[in-house]
Amino acid sequence: MVFTADSMFEGGAKVLKVLKKNRIKGSFFFTGNFLRMMQHRKITGKIIKEGHYVGAHSDRHVLYAPWDNRDKSLLSPDSLINDVKENYRELEKFGVYPKDAKWFIPPYEWYNKESVELVSRLGLVTFNYTPGTATPADYTTPDMRNYKSSQQLMDALFGFEQKEGLGGAFILIHPGTENSRIDKLYNNLDVIIGRLKELGYEFDRL
Repeated sequence: MVFTADSMFEGGAKVLKVLKKNRIKGSFFFTGNFLRMMQHRKITGKIIKEGHYVGAHSDRHVLYAPWDNRDKSLLSPDSLINDVKENYRELEKFGVYPKDAKWFIPPYEWYNKESVELVSRLGLVTFNYTPGTATPADYTTPDMRNYKSSQQLMDALFGFEQKEGLGGAFILIHPGTENSRIDKLYNNLDVIIGRLKELGYEFDRL
């Protein structure tokens, strides 16, 4: 189970409670924006103390490549590298260092070959959620054309499981979403985990 956050994290406490109940260690990826917010400091410390993985998600959560042209880069190499380094400077304040947190999820879970190569120079490995799992669309709001309800997302996840299986998969959920999305997928985390356990899956952190 993978969780990313930039600023919103209203479901964080609930996510932690569900993970603890199910004796699961998750993997959390935070931006520098998130780590600088006073209201998130206590729960960040709790996540680390409880043994979950904590890694980088960029400093300012800026888009690295255009949505319509992934081969193009929106940041200069120096700017992108500095963005990642600043993220780790904030993580280090919580005792998380690059050598212990080499996995990196780019902002918006969107990147290109150049950004992957640049990040690798810092000794980091870029990775993403498993395509087809659908759950990352839990950020969508009812006013969006691509809006998906939690039920639709869960149906898509388990439909994918029936066709492809989820062995080794990264299932990503956002613990914080816009207020206009009342139907929060993280409220169904316990149900998702329960069904996956019934199907014989086990969970591990990075």
